[in-house]
Amino acid sequence: MRPVHFALAVLVAAVWGVNFVVIEVGLRHFPPLLFSALRFLVAALPAVFLVRRPRVALRWIVAVGLALGVAKFGLLFIGMREGMPAGLSSLVLQVQAVFTAVFAAATLGERLGRVRLTGMAVALAGIAVAAVGQGASGPLGAFLLVVAAAAAWGVSNVLTRKAAPPDALSWMVWVSLVPPLPLIVLSLLFEGPAADLAALRSLDLSGLGAVCFVAWVATLFGFGAWGFLLRRYDASAVAPFSLLVPVFGMTSAALLLDEGITAPDALAAALLIGGVTLVSLARGRGTATEPAADAAAEPTGAVQRAGTGSRAAGTGSRAAGTGSQTARAGSRG
Repeated sequence: MRPVHFALAVLVAAVWGVNFVVIEVGLRHFPPLLFSALRFLVAALPAVFLVRRPRVALRWIVAVGLALGVAKFGLLFIGMREGMPAGLSSLVLQVQAVFTAVFAAATLGERLGRVRLTGMAVALAGIAVAAVGQGASGPLGAFLLVVAAAAAWGVSNVLTRKAAPPDALSWMVWVSLVPPLPLIVLSLLFEGPAADLAALRSLDLSGLGAVCFVAWVATLFGFGAWGFLLRRYDASAVAPFSLLVPVFGMTSAALLLDEGITAPDALAAALLIGGVTLVSLARGRGTATEPAADAAAEPTGAVQRAGTGSRAAGTGSRAAGTGSQTARAGSRG
């Protein structure tokens, strides 16, 4: 990988890691469902008028928009609002690699194999350690909401694998067009019009900056750059950079939000990242019949498959094998 592209991959991982801190800032200004709606609204408009709709069936755009935008980010934002620390959230979301592998095995006939099963067991051990630590220091319900967000992310990864969009940026822009309306409706129902109006009326530069960062920097730039890298390099070369996301997430949360990193947090991080690494390495040796399993970042599984879609179309059997690796890497939150 060229040095400039190496630096770009690290930059994307840093953006997706720091994004969890920015989400925490945004949640101080907005109710979580409204904040998520604004994130996707700003990401979609006016970009949707500047990029062509991806050449996939509309049902896949809608399905991924609901799974990724409404379920995954809605649950993540609510969990963080309810007390889940930003740094720990960036780590726990990595368990989506396990959910993706399980869902892909159940629906796409993927063979897991011993190495992947071992990696999944190690990753789940990390989640158990994190759960014990969070249960002792914070609300366990918030932790479970983030785990549920990871499961929703796994669903969206499998749906994206089925859709096989040819371009990462246009795919993300059009997927972003789906969540705002259902999220606004849910916000009005559960958070209330009064809370939403109060948040919008009191909007300041900090809140506006948080919305713009999560929409334009983490979503559009992050997905676009990740897709750019995946069009030029094998997924096995790009995917490992996604493992830096929780490193940047936990470090930035410690520096900017004064979130401490406890011994259980460090152990959970080692187990979870180690387990995801095993799953990723196993995927790198996957066969052409094995579907994708995402891995780790603020919003990445969808992007990886999307970013390699156009290359896959022209490379025959090699593309099928690459497609299996693509969704593995990973964003967010």
